[in-house]
Amino acid sequence: MPDNEFDAIRPYFGDEIPAALDRIVSHPDFQHLLNYLFPPEKHQEIINGLKKFSTIENFQHQVMRAIINSIIEKTAVSLTFSGIENISKEKGYIFLANHRDILLDSAILNLILVNNDFNTCEITWGDNLIISQFVEDIGKSNKMITVFRNGSPKEMLQNSQLLSKYIRRSVTQKNQSVWIAQRKGRSKNGTDTTDMSVLKMFILSRENSIIESLKDLNITPVTISYEWEPCDSLKVRELYISETQEYVKEENEDLQSIIGGVVSEKGRIHLHIGNQINDELDKLDTDMRVNQLMQQVAFVVDRHVHADYRLWSSNYLAYDMLTGGARFAKNYDDKTREKLNERLEKTIDLIDGDRVKITDLFLRLYANPVFNQLEIK
Repeated sequence: MPDNEFDAIRPYFGDEIPAALDRIVSHPDFQHLLNYLFPPEKHQEIINGLKKFSTIENFQHQVMRAIINSIIEKTAVSLTFSGIENISKEKGYIFLANHRDILLDSAILNLILVNNDFNTCEITWGDNLIISQFVEDIGKSNKMITVFRNGSPKEMLQNSQLLSKYIRRSVTQKNQSVWIAQRKGRSKNGTDTTDMSVLKMFILSRENSIIESLKDLNITPVTISYEWEPCDSLKVRELYISETQEYVKEENEDLQSIIGGVVSEKGRIHLHIGNQINDELDKLDTDMRVNQLMQQVAFVVDRHVHADYRLWSSNYLAYDMLTGGARFAKNYDDKTREKLNERLEKTIDLIDGDRVKITDLFLRLYANPVFNQLEIK
């Protein structure tokens, strides 16, 4: 294959890192980042260190690790994880993940991998989020794979074929894992479901049967659960507007969501690495049409994600408020009620619409993970 075949979407190579880090350090936004994350006496030490780094591993282990740790210390009560025993350091995986925060979902997974001596994963990132050279440099120095979202039908197919080929090469030839969201965009309503188009993209590069080509990728569901949903008000606002008209993003809205997800209070966070789904793929009826087969694969992933979601007091309270009962009253207290109502009122103030409808959308964002678990039990 040509050496430059994947240049449009691949992360930076090692020899591109020093120049990228120079651009990062000299950008005004980097100083803002330092001001938020670290005390002033640490700034020069970090800058000097960055100028010496020459590999992606240096950048991730020394800088991104410190950045994500700082974000968690400032905005979360705790971070826990489970399922690390389900993966091997000798294999590559597709971590097919639920998606609640633009930046942190994949960053937290990589933090957990680094802390447990695993190689970090490559991360798919929509080109709509690459809003500046600064963002691109940070992303591509952090194993970002660019996903092109727009174009003609022919261009979209070509882009999907290229992405599929790149991901398959990473996983099967380089033993390099890849994080990808189970659907385009974050979950806005609290229900994590797999889009068949993602699964269809995986098989565009296949050289054998559909099931065998999926098994080659070691698809492993990953589920992240936040006690307090990042950007909950913005998610509800988008849903509310979308019910009456086509939703059009405002200028810099993606940037606002990235920043909002970073700085917002998150409470407790849990990430679970599930079992790869190969055994379940073997049980599927391969005589089905492709769409039916992909739908069954999506169901397999969804069952894992729904079962593995860590339910918090906020989820149980929202369920009881929505249903008008007290089924899970032992799982929350007055402090939880006060916090949830505070976030609800902020959402109502932001949207300034039908209070009843906004309340319903807000509570469902938190309650749907409970509904999903009850459905599969």
